[in-house]
Amino acid sequence: MNMMPAPAELRPVSGPFVWYGPEMARRTDWIRPLSPAEVDELETAVRRLDATGIDIAAIGPEDLRVPGLAPLVEHIRRAVLHGTGFILVRGVPVDRWSVRQCAIAYFGLGTMLGEPVSQNAKGHILGHVKDIGADYAQPTARGYQTAARLPYHTDSSDIVALLCLKPSKAGGLSSIASSAAIYNEMLKQRPDLAAELAKPLYRDRRGEVPEGGEEWYAVPAFNPMPGGGLITTYVRSAMRKAQRFPAVPRITPQLDAACDLFDQLAESPGIHLDMEFRPGDIQFLNNHWIAHSRTAYEDFPEPGRRRHLLRLWLACEDGPPLPEVYLRTWQGATRKGRPAGIRVPGVRLNAPLDAE
Repeated sequence: MNMMPAPAELRPVSGPFVWYGPEMARRTDWIRPLSPAEVDELETAVRRLDATGIDIAAIGPEDLRVPGLAPLVEHIRRAVLHGTGFILVRGVPVDRWSVRQCAIAYFGLGTMLGEPVSQNAKGHILGHVKDIGADYAQPTARGYQTAARLPYHTDSSDIVALLCLKPSKAGGLSSIASSAAIYNEMLKQRPDLAAELAKPLYRDRRGEVPEGGEEWYAVPAFNPMPGGGLITTYVRSAMRKAQRFPAVPRITPQLDAACDLFDQLAESPGIHLDMEFRPGDIQFLNNHWIAHSRTAYEDFPEPGRRRHLLRLWLACEDGPPLPEVYLRTWQGATRKGRPAGIRVPGVRLNAPLDAE
C-alpha cells in the first residue's frame, strides 16, 4: 500500500465542531424545544403577517421579530455558527397552520439568521424536499426531488435548514456527521487520501450555470484555514456526473479510494448521528462543518400525507471565514461576501408554496 504523507499544511483540527455521534446521542442539548410562550408569540406574529397578504419572498428580519423570540434566535446562531454546527428546534405547531403560515414562520425565523439564497436554477429561496418522481441517476436531477437514499454531502450555503411538515410512512432518517471528525480520522488512517481531497475536485453544476460560468467547476473538499479551522464541501455524486464532460480530468483510483474512505467514515456508527424528524421539527446545519445524509423512504399513498419538508439555504454574515475559491470559482458572493447559492442569469428569486 502506497502511504504517502499528507502535505505539511494538513494538520488535525480541534474545536466544538469536531464531535462524534455516540457522544451526541447521549446528549440532549442539541434539541431546543419551543416554550409555550415562544409558540404563542410566534403564532401571533404569523397570523398578523399572514393577514397582510405579504409575499413569502418579501419577508425580512424585522417582519417576524418579536422580543420573546430573541433568545431562541441567539441560541440557534451560537450552536450552528459558533458551536457544534447543528441544532434541532422542536415544537413548531405545523398541525394547526396552513402551508403558507408554516412558511411565514419558518422563512421569518431564517431571515433573522441570514439571507435566504437560491437553491436551484428556478431561483427558489424556499425549497420543497418532496418526491416528485425525479430520476436521481440523471445528470441534472436533484436528490431532494426523489425518495432515494442520499449519500453524505454538503449544500451550497452557510446554513441549510429543514422544517418537517409531514414525515414519511417509513425511512427518511436524517443522518449528520462532523466533517472535521472525518478529516481527522482520514489523517490518522490514510493521510495520503486526505491529501487527495485537499486538491481541486471537479463537480457538475447539473445545468445550473451562473453568469460567466462553465458547466462544471473545481473546488477542494477539505480547505484548511488559518488559525486551525477547516471548511469542507463534498458532493461525490456531482463529481461522478462531471465525468460526462471531456474537459474534466478523469477520476483516479486514488481519488476514488479517498471518497470511499470519506463515505465509510461518515457512515460509521462511531462517527455519525441519526435523528428522526417529527412534524414541527426544524433542523439547522452548518454546511461548512457538517455532512448530511438521508435514508431512502417509503411514502404514504395519499397525496395529502406524503413526506414534505421545507428547506432554506442561508448566507450568514457571521459565518466562518471562507477560502477565496468558494466565492470566485464556485458560486459568487452575496453583497455581504457570503456564498450566494445557485444563481442563474435572468431568474427572479421567488418562494413557491408548492413543490415543482
